[in-house]
Amino acid sequence: MTDTKVLCVEHHPEYMEALKYMLEAVGYEVMAAATGGQALNIMRDQEVLGVLLEYDLPDAAGSEIRYEMKRIRPEVPVLLFNGVGSQTPFLVRFFDSYLRNTERPENVFRDADG
Repeated sequence: MTDTKVLCVEHHPEYMEALKYMLEAVGYEVMAAATGGQALNIMRDQEVLGVLLEYDLPDAAGSEIRYEMKRIRPEVPVLLFNGVGSQTPFLVRFFDSYLRNTERPENVFRDADG
């Protein structure tokens, strides 16, 4: 079901496991990617409700991956998922919104489809 599929892009396994656990606990189906390339392949092949995207990926900056994601599926919200702190106001202009990696993500996509 597209209405519960969320793509999480995070290269730190411990953050990915925690994020996946929290999202699955409230009913989301989580697709995981550790690199921008993996994430773009998933975006091409799957329909998703939204994306939580880490900014510092091993193969690209989050803003570059977000740009390509929006070319593939412009209607899908892409949220910055990071603990960037003081850089957040600068970085968020590249994204639909953001979620710090210290916040709970349970309701983040609840109203994404209107």
